[in-house]
Amino acid sequence: MKHNWIAILDFGSQYTQLIARRTREQHVYSEILPFNKTAEYLRERKPAGIILSGGPNSVFEEFAPQCDPAIFELGIPVLGICYGMQLTAKTLNGVVKPGTHREYGQTNIKTIPGCKLFDNVPEQLSVWMSHGDQVAELPAGFMPAAESDSCPFAAMRNPESKFYALQFHPEVVHTQHGKDILHNFLFKVCECSGDWKLSSFIEDTIAAIKKQVGDNEVILGLSGGVDSSVVAALIHKAIGKNLHCIFVDNGLLRYGEDVQVKEMFESKLGMDLHVINAKEQFYSALKGEEDPEKKRKIIGREFIEVFVNQARRFKDSKFLAQGTIYPDVIESVNPMGGPSETIKSHHNVGGLPEDLNFELVEPLRELFKDEVRAVGREMGLDHELLDRQPFPGPGMGVRILGEVNAERVNLIQQADMRVQEEMMKLPNYKEIWQNFAVLLPVKSVGVMGDQRTYENVCAIRSVDSIDAMTADWTRIPYETLARMSNRIINEVRGINRVVYDISSKPPATIEWE
Repeated sequence: MKHNWIAILDFGSQYTQLIARRTREQHVYSEILPFNKTAEYLRERKPAGIILSGGPNSVFEEFAPQCDPAIFELGIPVLGICYGMQLTAKTLNGVVKPGTHREYGQTNIKTIPGCKLFDNVPEQLSVWMSHGDQVAELPAGFMPAAESDSCPFAAMRNPESKFYALQFHPEVVHTQHGKDILHNFLFKVCECSGDWKLSSFIEDTIAAIKKQVGDNEVILGLSGGVDSSVVAALIHKAIGKNLHCIFVDNGLLRYGEDVQVKEMFESKLGMDLHVINAKEQFYSALKGEEDPEKKRKIIGREFIEVFVNQARRFKDSKFLAQGTIYPDVIESVNPMGGPSETIKSHHNVGGLPEDLNFELVEPLRELFKDEVRAVGREMGLDHELLDRQPFPGPGMGVRILGEVNAERVNLIQQADMRVQEEMMKLPNYKEIWQNFAVLLPVKSVGVMGDQRTYENVCAIRSVDSIDAMTADWTRIPYETLARMSNRIINEVRGINRVVYDISSKPPATIEWE
């Protein structure tokens, strides 16, 4: 395992992934682990420090998650955040009580001189609080490190044991100098070297792939998305012609995507690419089906059938590569306090027959999405590919409400292409999470020239988001909306009305199906 890494024990905070990201941004590798990982496990893994995350529970609840108390006997620095602070105090025989004033949101604190966490940080800070309980009496050996009007122990420290705790979230942007506070813990308390870089990750990963695969062949289901594309680049760098990429054209792709993938991976990168035209098979299976969930299952089932038939052609292949990334495999907290299950197995090609007996190759399991993109840039992949917006697995199948067929797919591809072309002219295009067209299952009356029309309605969807958990509709300039509407109605025969979706998530979802 990498040296100078930070273990983050997850107690269910919505900000846990932010802690990991803020740590990695400072070139220190971090890993999110379930709250109940044992002290023995951590002793063997030898992290430079341990961070106890926040969480939604109260330490007084019957099934409140607990850490292994022996963690505080390892001689490893510990930082408790919010729930992590209360748990630290309770575990080390301090006193935690329900707060007389619940604090949620922006709060002003005053730091107390002498705490390493607040070196080169102003004495007065505005921080992001989120707690009901608070520490009433410090554990033995601890001293106060910060206070607020309603919380006498907004931070505490035991410099001899290298234990620190904060009643606020330093990882969120709402906390002033939060990055500096985490930096002080990483470098002044844990003494990390800060030498974790994506360039060394690439070298290490290529070496690991060579070791795992040897002279064997690897099959990759290439979707053309960011994750599978970066996986392809890494594995091709490691084993060259022994990588076989299978790209299934299910007829539900974005406009021109099949050509783009073929040009990128076959012509530019020289990979062994097998493009399978399965459009008619998918259209036939989807004929007459309008139910969203059934459509999804049909698309998944047909993909497996096509992929398996192709995979059987490579009789010497023993490995299956997948674009699994870190958020897909992080273990989280069970609300009842027991050990949790992995959030999702995220097999990109799930449901394969057992007789294929593949061993998985997942070189991106340790990375967040922005880190995957950075690896791709480091490896020279085109920015058009790396900056692509998220695209659903069932493709246009969930952007066509109602029956999916070749005619309706062509309509949505043509409309969507014009949406993309106009949106890309905006100076803030790369900051927009996702934008696309949706074909609605209704028709409306229109007039073109002197003739009455009765044609399809297209909706435009554009959202701003950080992680797709929540999203707000994009305030697109009227001029851009006007150009998109005008182009779609005049250039795409079969659509005579365009509407703009101004729903946020929640309550709406980003995709319409």
